[in-house]
Order: sequence, then structure tokens, then C-alpha cells
Amino acid sequence: MSDDGIPQSGRGYRRGPVLLRGNQIPQTTTDQRLLASDQETDWLHGDPWRVMRIQSEFVEGFGALAELGPAVSVFGSARTKPDHPDYVAGETVGRLLVESGYAVITGGGPGVMEAANKGAAQAGGTSVGLGIELPFEQGVNEYVNLGINFRYFFARKTMFLKYAQGFVVLPGGFGTFDELFEAVTLVQTHKVTQFPIVLVGKKYWGGLLEWVRSTALEHGTISEVDLDIVHLTDDPADAVRHVVDRAHQLAAEQAALQAAVAAERATEAAIQGTGLPSTLGGA
Repeated sequence: MSDDGIPQSGRGYRRGPVLLRGNQIPQTTTDQRLLASDQETDWLHGDPWRVMRIQSEFVEGFGALAELGPAVSVFGSARTKPDHPDYVAGETVGRLLVESGYAVITGGGPGVMEAANKGAAQAGGTSVGLGIELPFEQGVNEYVNLGINFRYFFARKTMFLKYAQGFVVLPGGFGTFDELFEAVTLVQTHKVTQFPIVLVGKKYWGGLLEWVRSTALEHGTISEVDLDIVHLTDDPADAVRHVVDRAHQLAAEQAALQAAVAAERATEAAIQGTGLPSTLGGA
């Protein structure tokens, strides 16, 4: 069983690099123990060691993915069956991303995640799975050819964002919503360099986006420009095409900005070299 009661076939329970099976599998996750509010005061002496574990997760993740190259994170439901259209769409997205020169990153689980990993692996690309410690047995799906297991969700989320040039989000549940809105928030607040976010499935996502337009926008809690962060489509090929085109556009904009800054600095240096007053940045 997974942590939300879905039957799973796994090869053991992962706690960082440690593999546990049978009666060795704990009943709570590392995140649950970290966030528990009813602990004794001995947590005061244990948290410094937790910091070291957290640090090690970032080091392992950075080390494993540093040379990954261009990649796109794909999200979606773990409940999706192989005969469902969303699974087929996930496979297509994974394959087309590899054919476009990207590695594919997923949460490494079943359902849509497995589908995207499958499409990527069968297309001969890098198929990344970022697993998470769960209270029941669950293994990373068989189509992952580069897998990392994490204890902490926040360390895992950092890897999804740090090494992706875009997000493709297929129908999913609360976990997918969490990943989607975190990405949208980081783009909206400019905490990350803008990157494309695509939702696949107009029937599934359409109602949510309509609520955002008719309620959140009208209420004044978001702005009109925020609606442009997400691209909605039914076509996996259009989803990948949008990621590729938008990534190229953003790269060109970034290169132009860097060139403008370099030119401004060169002009400033030339003016300073003549001893004349600078006209840049005011008197």
C-alpha cells in the first residue's frame, strides 16, 4: 500500500540510502516526525542531526543531477491506469520531450509518472525519478534510469524546480495541485527565472482556470498578467511544442538582457576612463 491507500507493488521501503522490508518498515515518515507537535523536549538535541540529514539530501540531489542538462518535470496522478488516456498522453509527452532534447523528471511513482518515464526511457532519453520516503512499501517505477530517494518533501521539490526548464502537468490530485501551484507562485513572485507551465486536459483543468478568472481575478487577489503563466491544451504535442518555444523565447530574452547590461557597463567604464561625468544612473 502507498501512503494514500493505493495498492502498490514495491521492492522495499527506502529511508535515504537504507532499504527496509517486512517488520523493519516504520509506521511514520521522516516528515511526520519532523512536523509532529507532540514531541518531548529531546527534539532540542535531535534537530541538529536532522539539519545534517537535510544537508546530505541536497548534496546528493545536486551531485546526481548537476550534469543532467535541459530537463522538464512532468506531474500527474499516481492512480492513473495504463489503459487510461491520461497514461497514453503521459507516454507521448515523455517521448516527445526526449525527441526535443530534454530529460524527463517525475516523482518516480506509478500512474502518469510511470507513463512519462516510460515514454522517455523507450525513446532513449534520461528518465529521472525523484522518489520520496513513504510509510508503506513502494518502489520507483521500472522505467526510471536515474533515481534518487528523498526523506524530505522540500528537498525533493527543490530538485523538481532547480533542474527543470519547464513543467507539464497532467490530471492529478492534491500532490499534483501542490506542485502546480508552487511552480506558479514561484514564477509569479519572480523567485525563479520564468519557465513554461503547461496543463494537459482542458476538461479536467478548465473549471479550475475558469474559477481563477471569474473569482480570483475579479476579487483582485491576482492580476491579469498572472493568467498568462499557464498554457492549457488537450494535445501532448502542443504541450511539448509550447515548452520548447517558450524556453527558446525566454533564453533569447535573457541573452538580450545580459547583452544590454554588458553594453551599459562598457559605456560606463569608457566614460569613467575619460574622466567625464557619468550619464548613467543619474548625476
